Amino acid sequence: MKPVKVGICGLGTVGGGTFNVLVRNAEEIARRAGRRIVVEQIGARRDNPGCDTTGIQITNDIFAVATNPEIDIIVELIGGYDTARDLVMTAIENGKHVVTANKALIAVHGNEIFAAAQEKNVMVAFEASVAGGIPIIKAIREGLAANKIDWLAGIINGTGNFIMTEMRDKGRAFDDVLAEAQELGYAEADPTFDVEGIDAAHKLTILASIAYGIPLQFDKAYTEGISKITTEDVKYAEELGFRIKHLGISRRTSVGIELRVHPTLIPQSALLANVNGVMNAVLVDADAVGQTLYYGPGAGAEPTASAVVADIVDVVRTLTADRDNRVPHLAFQPSQLSDMPILPVDDIETGYYLRLQAVERPGVMAHVTRILGDKGINIEAIIQKQTTEAQVPVIMLTQRVAERVMNEAIREIEALPDILGDVVRIRVELLAD
Repeated sequence: MKPVKVGICGLGTVGGGTFNVLVRNAEEIARRAGRRIVVEQIGARRDNPGCDTTGIQITNDIFAVATNPEIDIIVELIGGYDTARDLVMTAIENGKHVVTANKALIAVHGNEIFAAAQEKNVMVAFEASVAGGIPIIKAIREGLAANKIDWLAGIINGTGNFIMTEMRDKGRAFDDVLAEAQELGYAEADPTFDVEGIDAAHKLTILASIAYGIPLQFDKAYTEGISKITTEDVKYAEELGFRIKHLGISRRTSVGIELRVHPTLIPQSALLANVNGVMNAVLVDADAVGQTLYYGPGAGAEPTASAVVADIVDVVRTLTADRDNRVPHLAFQPSQLSDMPILPVDDIETGYYLRLQAVERPGVMAHVTRILGDKGINIEAIIQKQTTEAQVPVIMLTQRVAERVMNEAIREIEALPDILGDVVRIRVELLAD
């Protein structure tokens, strides 16, 4: 059979890794795919010194790649929202299959892109958009196809996990670890997407859509970052038998879908509590198989390229299949997507870790516990540090309660004259039903 010709747009870290894997493992890939896969053209603004592109057509016009009649598959690795969307839509309009590692693109524009692909009878593959080299999308979409998925929780941003690990293991402050993460290339100069949960929310949006068969709804994902977490919070969590992780969590309920990213206390014995450094992991709870964990490198040139090239191979394998016999983009047939709503965060129930600074004075804690009791909030544990200072830190763990109720209680507690500053709140999950 004639070779399948690929056009790569973007020759940065992931683009370079993808090119090198395709060239280095060309024979093995051809044996798996059933025919040769060759890079016909590359669209990039600059060269990558780590790639030998001798004999390959190079252009700085990525749209020329998308309209090249010789190319069968466009690999979009430029990142971002708008230009990437235009490139992918141009490729689809020209009858090209698309492979992308762009989680922001899929989370925000995926519904439109998949509809266009369905109309043009082409595939859009995006395994590398979530958790780098971990084949989590394929696992949920295909490996767990027999299951009703109840919930999933993941460490899906390596930068945030690196920061939380260093804060716990070495007692370092958030700003100090963030600076090192930037020096090591884990975090961008502007780290907002990583530390404020936006990157993880992009990925969680995709996972939830595949898990439950719902349209992509990134705008309804709740996001909260880790920049306010202190080393004291990390230590207190350890004393209580927990660790703090920046998690993406999605859960199916009888009234809707939870979709949230935030710092979370989880038991020290939990599998996710022991995922450290820049590694990623996703825990999936399904009715037939139970809990399964998917662990590995969530970023990097060749780990991500592993997923990109696997998608290329999948596309090649199904080139002769009609669209009704392909694996659907979001796991469920397009006409069978559910309209189950995404729940507002105020309606979600979790346990809570609360840290407050109180004036050392009799009766202060009685006022705090009265407020919680009046709201029906049960306290599971309290740590009150002994100190000679006029202020004393108080840490409490509560049982599960709706976010709306907890926020009302916190506002009343913060209004007490003997409470100093804002109450620090972190959600608690046991990662079980």
